[in-house]
Formats: sequence, C-alpha cells, structure tokens
Amino acid sequence: MAKALSKSEIATELATKSNITKKAAVEILEFIAELAYKNAKNTFTLPGLGKLVLVDRKARIGRNPATGETIQIKAKRVVKFRVAKAAKDAILGTK
Repeated sequence: MAKALSKSEIATELATKSNITKKAAVEILEFIAELAYKNAKNTFTLPGLGKLVLVDRKARIGRNPATGETIQIKAKRVVKFRVAKAAKDAILGTK
C-alpha cells in the first residue's frame, strides 16, 4: 500500500500545477484548513471532496473489550467528514 502524501508533497504538487511558489501553496493549504475549522459548526464543504459536519451522538451502553464489563458512554458531539459522491465515483469507479 502506498504511503499518504505529506503536506509538503501536496504543496509541491499544487505549486507546480498552478505556477505559484511553494510558500504560497502552503499558505493556501493552511488557509483552507483554518477556514474549515472556523466554519465546521455550520458544515464546511470542499466541492468535489466532501464536507465536515458536526453530529450529536446519544448516550449509549458500551462494553469494555478487555473485561467485558458494560459501561455507560456519555452523549457527545463529534466531527465527521462525509465524502462527496463525485469523490467516491472517482476513487472507486462507477458501477
């Protein structure tokens, strides 16, 4: 299995494709990440990739895998990334 691209490798690819400096490409990546963090409460969509959404999970009963003991898991808010259909089709191929 191939290893994941690093931030530096992504910035290099972006810089070469867009004819900008690598420093500018890194700034763009950091700005997109910062924008996503600020707007995740209202859902943040990256067109063609997917969107970040906040989901409220209910309290539930779980099981400790080490001991088998049942435990109460509290309700909490979690961040999820929902992959766009276009990304799924591009990666997995259409049926």
